[in-house]
Amino acid sequence: MKIYEKISGFADEIAQELDVQIEAVSRLGIQYIEMRGVDGNNLIYHSDAKVKEIKQKLENAGIKLSALGSPLGKIGIEDPFEPHFEEFKRACEIAHRMDTKNIRMFSFYIPEGKEKEYKGKVFDRLGRFADYAGRNDIVLLHENEKGIYGAKAPECFEIMKKLGSDHFRAIFDFANFVQCGQDTLEAYDLLKDYVDYIHVKDARKENGTVVPVGYGDGNVEAILKKLFASGFDGFLSLEPHLFDFKGFEGLERGRTASLSQSGQALSGAEAFAVAHRALCEVLDRI
Repeated sequence: MKIYEKISGFADEIAQELDVQIEAVSRLGIQYIEMRGVDGNNLIYHSDAKVKEIKQKLENAGIKLSALGSPLGKIGIEDPFEPHFEEFKRACEIAHRMDTKNIRMFSFYIPEGKEKEYKGKVFDRLGRFADYAGRNDIVLLHENEKGIYGAKAPECFEIMKKLGSDHFRAIFDFANFVQCGQDTLEAYDLLKDYVDYIHVKDARKENGTVVPVGYGDGNVEAILKKLFASGFDGFLSLEPHLFDFKGFEGLERGRTASLSQSGQALSGAEAFAVAHRALCEVLDRI
């Protein structure tokens, strides 16, 4: 089935080293990576020469990028924006060099309870991102993320209603919604017309623990059924979060879970394989 060929993932949860990432995803038959961290830094912070080297290694292995997993928009709403916008422009340049139009991004950390106060500033900044993306043939993929303006479905819907276009679309992350107390079925019903990309991870309501898909409260199978029935043909990007990979603390504020029977944390490759197997089991049932 074609959908199995659209499985991607954050390979920096396997290891920081590109060679190790390539070996592990190739062993699983995965042909795409959503590239975030590689060889010690986010892709957007590497030099032109390093980007060229990374691309060549991926091409030699028959692997492409499903998206650039940037940290754009993952700063405080009061943090300086112009330097961040320069990083955004660099990300667009690198995305083209890597032969992907897709860039994952966020809608800024907001002080708790002050969404209405900062809404205008959020939309001004996102609007600048969206305008630049449209002029430069980039597709921005907004991720629902804990602590940002678009953490829950109503705010994500607001963003999409105002800015949604062929160049500004939504990522649906099951676990992030669960950890925010957002019912995922309600979120899907609200956002279904804008969802072009899936982050594959699940979580449990009682404590926010991240688990393989199908083992949590994200209604993953039911929502994927609805997506496929509607003609969805986007990427399913594995983001296991089943162990403390390097750099995790700066990326997520939720909990991780070890699935090792011995009580020891899984290796990156083991955790990624567990997540991949769980997704394939869900797809097999569908």
